[in-house]
Amino acid sequence: MELYNHTITEIQKKIKSKEVSATEVTQSALQRIEQVDSKVKAFITLTAEEALQDAKKIDEELHKGSQLPSLAGIPMAVKDNICIDGVKTTCGSKILENFTAPYNATVIEKLKEQKAVFLGKLNMNEFAMGYSTDEGSAASVANDEVFFALGSDTGGSIRQSAGFYGVVGLKPTYGRVSRYGLVTFASSLDQIGPITKTVEDAAIVLEAISGQDFFDANSADIPVENYQKHLGQDIKGLKIGMPKEYFSEGLNPQVKEAVLKAAAQLESMGAIVEECSLPHTEYAPASCYIIASAEASSNLARFDGVRYGYRTPDGEDLLNMYRKTRQEGFGSEVKKRIILGTYALSSGRYDDYFLRAQKVRTLIKNDFDKAFGQYDCLLTPVSFNQVAKTDDPLSIYLADLFTVPANMAGIPAIAIPCGASEGSPIGLQLMGKAFDEKTILKVAYTYEQSLGVRRDGNV
Repeated sequence: MELYNHTITEIQKKIKSKEVSATEVTQSALQRIEQVDSKVKAFITLTAEEALQDAKKIDEELHKGSQLPSLAGIPMAVKDNICIDGVKTTCGSKILENFTAPYNATVIEKLKEQKAVFLGKLNMNEFAMGYSTDEGSAASVANDEVFFALGSDTGGSIRQSAGFYGVVGLKPTYGRVSRYGLVTFASSLDQIGPITKTVEDAAIVLEAISGQDFFDANSADIPVENYQKHLGQDIKGLKIGMPKEYFSEGLNPQVKEAVLKAAAQLESMGAIVEECSLPHTEYAPASCYIIASAEASSNLARFDGVRYGYRTPDGEDLLNMYRKTRQEGFGSEVKKRIILGTYALSSGRYDDYFLRAQKVRTLIKNDFDKAFGQYDCLLTPVSFNQVAKTDDPLSIYLADLFTVPANMAGIPAIAIPCGASEGSPIGLQLMGKAFDEKTILKVAYTYEQSLGVRRDGNV
């Protein structure tokens, strides 16, 4: 087995025992990127030279007998909307094509403290807007280019991508992980989270990046748990709800069969699985779309060609410079959301759209609060279909149906593989109470271990 095929936990042991060096592991990952990325296209920016320098320093510390953190020498990469000092941060957009970040995001600082090895920045939909799920974060992990990646999840990007690629994707509770240094799409919905090869790896990375941050007022002053220690605990008697709204007409039969089979597997291990209801689920995509577009229209107003980023060469005066810069710099999906969001916030429309969407958001949160009064976690499909690409407008719109409610309520959710259909992975989603990531990780780990599945990267 090649070094790049291993999980974080496997490669940790090899590095700490000096069976392999951090440099060898990094070289293996870089060779894998060279071998497959022309087809995968996961990377926007590759920082190979810096990665090898960091790996060499880690090997020198190991040679001196230093005790190193758990992610020392582990090659990884981040979605290109997370700032790394001195590295381009483009957000997949022309308007930021030459922008170099002048500081590190808090999650980057935390991973540098852990001595993780950064291989570069990963591909994404422009400003994280869109439905293609062609996210470099999931693709890079699925194809063994990195051992883990960080992504952002506004309405399901981490979980849907993980589900379609057959890897593990975790959206933490809103406020569990600092958003400082994440280029904002929708401030009240965005959350940074890990994409990994296994549930145990997700627990390791989550612990490393979590915690309150002075630079993010929305980060929570709640102690970070040792998530690994909860893995492998008995789930006997644990109550799992299955919202009936997630299994309604339109759900792909093969997806339904795989998820119900997973539920039966958990039941066989002692969990209590029952049908429950989240009655306002159907309104989640529409209300989320309004809120996200409104917040995006405000957040993206800063990209005007004045302070940083692209500026049109043909601006005759100030107003023309603004107009042409944004017209030339933004893609069609971003423009559409800015226009819709501006309309929803406009005088005479605020109450009809944005305020009403926020009221629906409260109803959605209340649904979850009621469900979690009875259940420890909720089990659903990740997506209504098992394939990532579709040209059907309704299918595109409904793609977020099963993932956006967790963002609206600010609760944690994890996607794990639970089967496949015609070569396409099928994802299972577990949603938990706010700041109770340990429970969904425990259930996900128990299910993953019961299958005894070893994922192999394929281009």
